[in-house]
Amino acid sequence: MVLLIFLMLVATGLGVAIVGSVALPAHRDGKGMLSARGTARVDAVRRRRPRTH
Repeated sequence: MVLLIFLMLVATGLGVAIVGSVALPAHRDGKGMLSARGTARVDAVRRRRPRTH
């Protein structure tokens, strides 16, 4: 069981390292994480979200 947990942590670490090695240089180059279509969808959801104040 300990081996399984250890291997899951290793796999998660590798996944984070791979995504980081791609996302960080792209972010430094000024590229956004979302496309124009994705940004529009996020904005639409934020406008429709009910206020919780």
